[in-house]
Amino acid sequence: MDPPERGDIDRVWGDMLNITARQELMRTIFDTLNVVVEEARLDFNEHDLDVRVVDPSHVAMIKMTIQSAAFDSWEVDEKSLGLELGKMRDLLSLGNSGDLIELRHDEHEGRVHINMGKIDRVIRPLDHSTVQPPNVPELELPASVTLTGEDLSRAFRAARQVGDLVNISLSSEGLDINVIGGETDSVSVSYGKDEVHELICDGPVRSQYSLTYLLPLSKLMAINDRVTLRFGDNFPLRVEYEFADGAGQVVYFLAPRIEGDI
Repeated sequence: MDPPERGDIDRVWGDMLNITARQELMRTIFDTLNVVVEEARLDFNEHDLDVRVVDPSHVAMIKMTIQSAAFDSWEVDEKSLGLELGKMRDLLSLGNSGDLIELRHDEHEGRVHINMGKIDRVIRPLDHSTVQPPNVPELELPASVTLTGEDLSRAFRAARQVGDLVNISLSSEGLDINVIGGETDSVSVSYGKDEVHELICDGPVRSQYSLTYLLPLSKLMAINDRVTLRFGDNFPLRVEYEFADGAGQVVYFLAPRIEGDI
């Protein structure tokens, strides 16, 4: 029998999507996205995976890019997949960080096949046309500071003990994170200019944000040596950090809470 032509194979199998990654990488991807949404559209390209999500209230947004080099294998034609993040996280919670996860999309069946050791999981993807990624804002943010993820996470955890609205202030002298709760309670965490990796600030800036959105992300970025905050007076906050030895990048946007808003 003659082998099928390439066009015949495409009609049977559809565009190719077959990737393999360590459980730790996959958990990082889905745990991060789940900070703001419960489902997401994953855009697979020839050389990377791109995901953009925004929470239902349009307060927080994540843009994530993971280069193909972060994966153990990468056989991908351009394709978009809509997935329920809870299903992926439930499966990945059964594995260990070194376990290999194979994800394959069968165009003919319209299903996603996931293998993790002895476990084979089949998931029907969402209609990705109903999960539209948001446009990423282009913002000129006047000030920035880079510090360790653990220092930042500790500051936010301390702030949450007093209240939900955190004030972030930056000057040429350093970073200050504080919350005032009622008439008596307060917390302030400060890092001087010599205690951070980098600080760019022409003049003092200050803005207020909700810890409800910041705290879940801070737990994930705590292991990172470098996390950058960019903001201005009552500007959105832009948080940037890398993972997977620099092959993955997260950019997180959070709208400010204008003081005096109800």
